[in-house]
Amino acid sequence: MMEHDVDAPVFAISVAAQLSGLHPQTLRQYDRLGLVSPGRTGGRSRLYSLRDIARLREVVLLAEAGVNLEGIRRIMQLQVENDALRARLAEVERDVRSTALVLWRGRRR
Repeated sequence: MMEHDVDAPVFAISVAAQLSGLHPQTLRQYDRLGLVSPGRTGGRSRLYSLRDIARLREVVLLAEAGVNLEGIRRIMQLQVENDALRARLAEVERDVRSTALVLWRGRRR
């Protein structure tokens, strides 16, 4: 079974607009605001990934819930920071378990 790279920029703006249910001009605005950062071709055309499409759908849901664009930008920024902190916490927890195991084995001798 072939794996899909969710970060591969493959969708032109027209396809991304269709998949996200947004107008291409709205996608351009969201790019300018930093809500989504699509890849670029050599000619500077935007190319969207599956992750970008999911992010656009999340923007739509937040907007429908009454959150303004600055609020959406901040929420998404906090989500990225939260994901990074969770990854770092998992790393620290692995280090602590590893160190505890080494100490425990050292006491048994």
